[in-house]
Amino acid sequence: MIKFRAAVQALCDAQVEFVVVGGLAATIHGGARLTYDLDICYARNPANLRKLAAVLAPFHPRPRGFPKELPFIWDETTLRNGSLFTLSTDLGDIDLLAGVTGLGTYQDAKAASIEVEGYERRFHTLGLKSLIQAKRAAGRPKDLEGLPELEALLEAQEP
Repeated sequence: MIKFRAAVQALCDAQVEFVVVGGLAATIHGGARLTYDLDICYARNPANLRKLAAVLAPFHPRPRGFPKELPFIWDETTLRNGSLFTLSTDLGDIDLLAGVTGLGTYQDAKAASIEVEGYERRFHTLGLKSLIQAKRAAGRPKDLEGLPELEALLEAQEP
């Protein structure tokens, strides 16, 4: 199980530029479905890659399912050379996305986000309309199954 509080606090304290997307974003908006990983979209500028690599390093990130006997180097270069990382860490599973399907880059996700307070920090998460748009565009069964609940939450918010 992911330690959401510790992960979000670490990212915020390191001043990483990120937007929470996925299951935790749905929970923040009132969704009842459980999520077992933290999905974030992150800025790809060099300073942010450096911060992200440094803040996660103490938690021993490795690609999920990657054989333990194979070496894996976690650093800024690794982040620069990829755009999607599904990691196992000492904090739990963390997925790093350079962009969000249906929305675009980090800058697009940030523009479609709201600032929230949680885990004793302030951070950005996708707004509910944008989260619905992203889940619909992703088209995965687990995303589509959650849409009715998210759409009902959106309907309840609208006057």
